[in-house]
Amino acid sequence: MIEIKLIRADKLTSGLASESERWREAVAKLEADMVNLMGNMILAAGYQSYVGVFTSSFRQELLEMWKSCCRKKKIKFERTFDIETVLGDPVRVRDWKIKGLPADALSVENGIICMSAKRWPLLIDPQGQGNKWLKNMEKENNLQVTKLSNPKFLKIIEVCLPAGNPVLIENIEETLDPSLEPLLTKDIRKINGQDSIKLGDSWVAISNDFKFFVTTKLSNPHYLPEVCIKVTLINFTVTPTGLEDQLLVDVIKFEQPELEQQRDQLIVQLADFKRQLKEIEDKILKLVSEASEDIVADEELINVLEQSKVTSTAINERVLEAEKTAIVITESRESYRVVACRGSILYFVIADLALIDPMYQYSLEFFSKLFNKRLDSSEKADEKEARIENILHDITNAFYTNICRGLFEKDKLMYSFLNTTSIMRNAGFIDPLEWNFFLRGSPNDHSDQPNKCDFITDKQW
Repeated sequence: MIEIKLIRADKLTSGLASESERWREAVAKLEADMVNLMGNMILAAGYQSYVGVFTSSFRQELLEMWKSCCRKKKIKFERTFDIETVLGDPVRVRDWKIKGLPADALSVENGIICMSAKRWPLLIDPQGQGNKWLKNMEKENNLQVTKLSNPKFLKIIEVCLPAGNPVLIENIEETLDPSLEPLLTKDIRKINGQDSIKLGDSWVAISNDFKFFVTTKLSNPHYLPEVCIKVTLINFTVTPTGLEDQLLVDVIKFEQPELEQQRDQLIVQLADFKRQLKEIEDKILKLVSEASEDIVADEELINVLEQSKVTSTAINERVLEAEKTAIVITESRESYRVVACRGSILYFVIADLALIDPMYQYSLEFFSKLFNKRLDSSEKADEKEARIENILHDITNAFYTNICRGLFEKDKLMYSFLNTTSIMRNAGFIDPLEWNFFLRGSPNDHSDQPNKCDFITDKQW
């Protein structure tokens, strides 16, 4: 009996020692978080409430201004503040990406703002990426999709409110129907003991599970202030940098899918380990508080401590493995960025063709499918550099050939010129000032300057 107690005491000491070390680290982290809590929450609240409508670069400018203001006011915040770290959940974000959310940082931020904002989100979504993501994400919750042009849209909302089914109103213009006012302002009142909203002429019960989304295909809408204060405006418009990040994910998934799969598995495993650790912590605290005076006799507590030690060791190993994998993925991603950059350039040239003729309309979905098809069809190579060169050559030629099929003969040379100059400007072969001079001319009158160019006539000069 004494020998058993000695073994248990040894396990208890060892288990508590490892737990003590882990709890000491957790306390230190929590103390640091406590100091930074106010600043983090101020920055997160401001980011969530105000920046959704802006582009990525302007969001960062605003964030830096707010950080500077916090420093002046001596408000502590985390030095490496990041909205995805503060408000995001890695497993949840991964699930969003599976459901169709673009994998670039801007889109992830948009997803976080969309799902955590207090006001209903209104997505500025000319390429339809946000619309597609919402439909995939809420499909299992019986999402109802309608338009303001549908005369029965109020009836659809009236049915979904008490049932808790989400509603998506798509393709709105610059005004919203006045009948949606109580829903947008969340004017909820207790009617017969139930939370209710006045919709039209009647009060309708509202479920806590109800969600409401609005999207527009307008690329640059102007909403009046009375609309902006009732919704959370989120800009899902694709930017060159954002599209580059999205295409980079596609390239990596195709060229080195095992790294992405390993990264996804690590995210899920880490989340599962943390959940297990939290459950074990709660159980340890419960057993310690309920333990008798002879704590060595409590076999369950000793076993739980032993399990906690094994789990925490496994988590530390997984964290180190995740960090190594992240470094490898980052290095591999950057080596393929030139391909994503070329794809982004080609897309925005194609998108600008609509300025030449409104008939030239090409969706981002069409572009993405063709881009991924060319990744598969382009010539393989053993050396990475040769493979990248093959992809660049293939996508450039393939897009030129495919787009020219839909262009008038007179516009093909213009398209070729825009493609070439865009690639050269990105590579630094064309100076931005020279390009601007070529497009717009000089702000000063140089008509009295003599023509010194032998390749153009005096009239052209």
